[in-house]
Formats: sequence, C-alpha cells, structure tokens
Amino acid sequence: MVRIHNLETNEVIDREMTDDEFAAYTAQKQLDAEQAALESEAIAARQSAQAKLEALGLTTDDLKALGL
Repeated sequence: MVRIHNLETNEVIDREMTDDEFAAYTAQKQLDAEQAALESEAIAARQSAQAKLEALGLTTDDLKALGL
C-alpha cells in the first residue's frame, strides 16, 4: 500500500502499489539487507582486529604512532 498525504488540503489517499513500485520497493529492501550484512561483517572484523592487537599488548594509538 502507498499512502499519499497532501499537506495543503490534509487529504490522505491510500492505494495499492503498482507492479513497478513494488519491484523498486523489493529491490531496495534487498539492497538495505545486503548493506546491513556488510556493515555487520565490517564491525566484526574491526572487533577481531582490535582483540588481536590487545592480545599483543598494542592499541590502535600505538599503530598510528608507528604509521600503520
């Protein structure tokens, strides 16, 4: 369903999505899910790297100081 709200007249229209609108909506939801998965993987990788550095007794500031 698509809701169109005309703020000037306060008229609200609810209607079914067209096939093209539904296809675009579905594609966008898929892209959003893929982006969320990539962000989760990046966060996990960063946390893993920080844990490895801490195990070696290094901090991210130490690496910055070394130019890494």
